[in-house]
Amino acid sequence: MSTRSQLRFVQRSESPDEQSEPDRVAQIYRHSDGYPDSVLRDLVQLKQLLDETRTERGPAYAAAQFMFVDTLSTMALYVDEGRDRSIHADKPSDLLEPANMEHLDQPLFLLGHGVENPADGIHGDEEYLYVVELPARSPFDEPAEWTVKVSGHSAFPRWDGPTEEAFERANWQFNGLLEHALEELVAEPA
Repeated sequence: MSTRSQLRFVQRSESPDEQSEPDRVAQIYRHSDGYPDSVLRDLVQLKQLLDETRTERGPAYAAAQFMFVDTLSTMALYVDEGRDRSIHADKPSDLLEPANMEHLDQPLFLLGHGVENPADGIHGDEEYLYVVELPARSPFDEPAEWTVKVSGHSAFPRWDGPTEEAFERANWQFNGLLEHALEELVAEPA
């Protein structure tokens, strides 16, 4: 069973001036593993990668990078590992060959994510909502903390209406720094 979720990456404008730019928003749908234990670990991994490589560039990039890293992590299900596969780890371009996909029924790495238009509404079968707030900063600044909001399990309206209302009316089980969310909501590995 899939645990679907919506992740909204935002960057608030710094200026309190009403003429300032609106918040920048990028939103994605994640079909599987949308529970906090998985999403928060993946966000921490992404943040560490972006900090180390100095490649944080705002919400749209962070959302795209999240999907890319998450997709890479599922590729192992489809390559080598002694299985009768025509996709080989030493030739990632094999994944781009449609003939190599004949044995796969809707591969997760092609269907696991979607780029969402926040104005169109959410699917209605998500179990969690997330808001990842990136600081307004220059790419040349030192890395800064991310904050995250994590909804309660299905603790928001479920309809095909504007997404903004679902995010506004959600009951948030956590709102704070990403690393604190990890400490508070993620169980330690056994």
